[in-house]
Amino acid sequence: MVDAGAVVDLLKDARDRRTAPLILELDLTDGIVEGPPADPVSAVLSMRRAHLRDVLEGLRKGRSDPRVKALLVRIGGNRLGLAVAQELRAAVQAFRDAGKLTVAWAESFGEVGRGTVPYYLATAFERIYLQPSGDLALTGVALEEPFFNEALEKAGITPRFAKRHEYKTAANTFTERSYTPEHREMSDRIVSSVGEQVVAGVAAGRGLPEERVRELIDQAPLLGAEALEAGLVDRLAYRDEVYAEVREAAGGSGGEVRLRYVARYNRGQGVTKRIPRPQQDVVALIQGHGPIRLGRSGRSVLPGQSASIGSDTVSAAFRAAAGDEKVKAIVFRIDSPGGSYVASDAIWREVVLARKTGKPVIVSMGNVAASGGYFVAAPADTIVAQPGTLTGSIGVVFGKPVVGDLLGRLGIGLGSVEHGAHARMYAPTRDFTDEEWARVNTFLDRVYDDFVGKVAEGRALSRERVHELARGRVWTGADAHERGLVDELGGLAHAIDLARKKAGLPVDAPVRAYPRVSPLDRLRPAESSDDRTAASARVDAWGPITGVATRLGLPSGGPLMLTGAWEIH
Repeated sequence: MVDAGAVVDLLKDARDRRTAPLILELDLTDGIVEGPPADPVSAVLSMRRAHLRDVLEGLRKGRSDPRVKALLVRIGGNRLGLAVAQELRAAVQAFRDAGKLTVAWAESFGEVGRGTVPYYLATAFERIYLQPSGDLALTGVALEEPFFNEALEKAGITPRFAKRHEYKTAANTFTERSYTPEHREMSDRIVSSVGEQVVAGVAAGRGLPEERVRELIDQAPLLGAEALEAGLVDRLAYRDEVYAEVREAAGGSGGEVRLRYVARYNRGQGVTKRIPRPQQDVVALIQGHGPIRLGRSGRSVLPGQSASIGSDTVSAAFRAAAGDEKVKAIVFRIDSPGGSYVASDAIWREVVLARKTGKPVIVSMGNVAASGGYFVAAPADTIVAQPGTLTGSIGVVFGKPVVGDLLGRLGIGLGSVEHGAHARMYAPTRDFTDEEWARVNTFLDRVYDDFVGKVAEGRALSRERVHELARGRVWTGADAHERGLVDELGGLAHAIDLARKKAGLPVDAPVRAYPRVSPLDRLRPAESSDDRTAASARVDAWGPITGVATRLGLPSGGPLMLTGAWEIH
């Protein structure tokens, strides 16, 4: 027998889901996923993490939805890069400007660790709550860069690297014992620029003078009570207390107020509107995350290993978007420290060809878009970056560690036979000959000259001006914007809006990800190199032993590559 009461409860619950006030919820403690998963394994690993586009679009929709009363975000850990934090700050501010309540809460902004970027994000919210036992590690910004030259010398390893030019500091880690003047100048300016952005953001968000914020940074880390007294947080409270207050502010303390994750809310809102109709004009979104290499894009099967940008995959995406008559504009999202020069050049060519079809190409830079990551951005109609993006590094480095002395100290003999004067040129067991070193320098001159020329052409600058800005120097997005290497400051949402505007599309024109490869497409053999399946992402099984795999024939990082952890957390 059907329980009439249960049926009534189900109907009431269904009605409440459609009409009850909503509190949008977001958990950023595990970070945020930038692009679509490159493969099925990645899709499974990222299922429970928020996706940037879902969050941005959900907050945009929530601004005009009368049911949505508030946004409640859990912030913690140190998993967000500065540029993505700035992207989220802008979205939160727009949501707040629409008259909605915004609340950030954290168990701790850095528990015996860094909390500057998470707290910087929190200051965009109307209210900030901190667990009573939590701390506020608003300790500022720093760069630590090791120099291994003396250790390598003791080990019997000789680093043999050349670069173009003095600010291309990747090799300094191995060739120097401390900062060169140019290296220190560049690093100091990056830290100063980021520090200025953090201070300005915190001061504006908390209504404090910038000088007072600097004083508090110098006093940090702060206990929760000290942060409260300084006006950096609004209340010390546990999760249940935070949620109770937000529920009450949203319209009630009972069960009538609903919680909904932002991503779930976005996917449930107007599904039919989000799916492009066959006759509808769209903006194509091409994602590029990780080091640039020849071949297909990929991702490691192991958690924590980064994606890669394959020239085949990204080039195929540009060809597909350029040839699709329904695609009226292209947004290229780049989050990459660079890599292979040849792969970067292949992608550069496809960006140029896409522009020749008359479709505007807008680049949106993520946390890092430098060296090869800037190379592929240079020909775009417009480059958009966040103030905290790390970009530029227009330069080149190449070399090898020579381990012959080390082998001798270990009592390892090495025999070799060769056919060809330079057959062992790239072997780490011997140094370059004078003739080989001359060839290395010829290669570096060619790459640097090509890089500078393509930036000059794409940015409408003289070669002399580009050389002044180049020489391997890394800039923040704010400094790059002042110097013409970046056209506008903003995030992915701004780049998409700009693409719609340049293409004459409606403000709500749909966005379609490229390359579009279905699960079935991934399984079937490719018919030709033009088949989109041929350029689908691959999975790297090497994981943490990629260095060993490279010796066995896999491609290495490449000459247009930033080494180290170039990301501001």
